[in-house]
Amino acid sequence: MSTGPNPTAGALRHVLGHLLTPLLMCLGMGLAYLGAFHAPQPHDLRVDVVGSGPAAQVLAQTLQDKGAGALDVRTVPDRATAATALHQQDSYGAYIPGDHPELLVASASSDTSAMAVEKVFTQVAAGQDAPLKVTDLAPTASGDPTGQGVFFLLVAVSIGAYASVAVIGAAGAALPLRVRALLAAGTSLVVSLIGTLFAGPVFHLVDHGLAGVWALSWLYAAGILLIGIGLHTYLRRWTTLAVMVLFVMLNFTSSGGIYRPELQPGFFGSLHAFWNGAGLVEGIRSHVYFDGHALGGNVLVLALWFLAGAVLVTVAGRTEAQRKAAADAAAVPAPVPAPAPASAAGPVGEGRTAAVGGEGRTAAAKPGTEEAEEEMEEAVAV
Repeated sequence: MSTGPNPTAGALRHVLGHLLTPLLMCLGMGLAYLGAFHAPQPHDLRVDVVGSGPAAQVLAQTLQDKGAGALDVRTVPDRATAATALHQQDSYGAYIPGDHPELLVASASSDTSAMAVEKVFTQVAAGQDAPLKVTDLAPTASGDPTGQGVFFLLVAVSIGAYASVAVIGAAGAALPLRVRALLAAGTSLVVSLIGTLFAGPVFHLVDHGLAGVWALSWLYAAGILLIGIGLHTYLRRWTTLAVMVLFVMLNFTSSGGIYRPELQPGFFGSLHAFWNGAGLVEGIRSHVYFDGHALGGNVLVLALWFLAGAVLVTVAGRTEAQRKAAADAAAVPAPVPAPAPASAAGPVGEGRTAAVGGEGRTAAAKPGTEEAEEEMEEAVAV
């Protein structure tokens, strides 16, 4: 006696297949976040010793030798030179030795880097039996005392952008790609405006320059949405995992919002030079706290990601057009054969009807299955 396929086994395989996505997310998030943040250690952290005499030279060399690669120490002739380097983010601390030693920092560049520098020079001053005065030349806004508010702004804008990818890709799958691209542009505008409200009137993460914060946020969000919409044409339900790898796992960890590259493993530090999250975080810092120094490079990073998204959407549009043309060609009905003799019409007709009915049921089932998969993708993303 023959038996049909076991529906329970099929359903179980279906569930296990979809469980692969969250399990891979768990693995990726653990590797990315713990790899980037679990043990921050300075390496080549640039600091200055102010002074041109032998004592300053000896102190700088001693710190360089004892640091064993943790510090990159140089001497500068005066306080003004040291302050300029801090404002240009060429260094992260400047020590002025003497009877009343002073440490200059710029916490807006990175609070954690400033703390690491302060820890080093507090020990130096203690060796001289003198209290250390710390002067912050670039403090953060009153609503962001730790300097990490910009990072959490990055998180909010990123989630709004990449979660919208699943919605537009799934719920808007029947729409032409140009319409989906316009939806992506509009969504990025809304997401960036929400982020700007958070940064300004709601939490006061910045106290000026909101127009620039909005522009950078829009360019960042639009790049994510365009890349995600373009990828959805090829990856379908795997798009969520792909955008999480690109814009969460690798993005948040390399942004410099918590630890700058000088406190991270080399892999994440290298991503900081060209990843879009770093472009947003460093761009906002440069615009708000450092008079636009190096802002052009950060805007270029965001613009290149946006351009990559635009190119990907264009290529995806051509791919979808080719798929539609192929589907339309395959849908052309075949010539109907001549009727069979009456004696064979019943069985053959029934068989043909059953086959056609089976095909109809299969074809009807496919859209439902795809819709369920897309809905699951959307739920996982949100």
